[in-house]
Amino acid sequence: MSILYNKETFYSMAKITVKDTDITIIQNNSNDYIALTDIARFKSDDPTAVIANWLRNRNTLEYLGIWESLYNPDFKPLEFEGFRKQAGLNAFTLAPQKWIETTNAIGLISKSGRYGGTFAHKDIAFKFAAWISVEFELYFIKEFQRLKDEEQKLIGWTAKRELSKINYHIHTDAIKQNLIPPELTTKQTSIIYANEADVLNVALFGITAKEWRDKNPNMKGNIRDYASVNELICLSNMENINAVLINDGISQKERLIRLNKIAIQQMRILENVENRKLLK
Repeated sequence: MSILYNKETFYSMAKITVKDTDITIIQNNSNDYIALTDIARFKSDDPTAVIANWLRNRNTLEYLGIWESLYNPDFKPLEFEGFRKQAGLNAFTLAPQKWIETTNAIGLISKSGRYGGTFAHKDIAFKFAAWISVEFELYFIKEFQRLKDEEQKLIGWTAKRELSKINYHIHTDAIKQNLIPPELTTKQTSIIYANEADVLNVALFGITAKEWRDKNPNMKGNIRDYASVNELICLSNMENINAVLINDGISQKERLIRLNKIAIQQMRILENVENRKLLK
């Protein structure tokens, strides 16, 4: 499973693999749209023909018509009826683009170019997968749900990282107001900021930023970029607490001792909460 951002189309894009078949998922108006073209390749080397055969099926058209009626106020029911009456006839064919343009449908998207193909809203894509193979559908749903779970974890981690950045400014402001004499140079000032950041690093991670870089020369970013969600929560709290301790004039040595005790206590609580959730 991989997640990327396509700057050409401004879609967020992900890929999952189901039964050795790579399937692309894009975001369109905050909804997941899945590549029917990719799913069809599980059945045939001619995915366009597979999709066309599925679309000419009466049950397919009735499902699409009901779906559009529920979610698309601009759907054209009269044009849909024309297709529905012809569905199943030997001479009847229907391309995705024709369905979209004639009925003003939103459940399907036909795209050209590098990331082109026929995409469908996830509700419709699941139906198509079931038509391809019930076994494939079940594996597909399982892998899709795994992707959604990973995305939720990523969202949670990002939110905590952003919160940590906000509290970072509270922390640095306390350092600026209380620990940095106005006559210091920029270089001397940066040393004080880095030194105070390492107070938190040592209290939580047991290691300074430089020590972490020396141990991990091939890893990009810094120690906090690889922190867990629980560690980011704890770090965010510690930045606020350290700002208060700095304002109260507590020495760095005493602050480090207090912050380390707080870090141990909070991490134990957070891990216990997480374990209780896993046991449910």
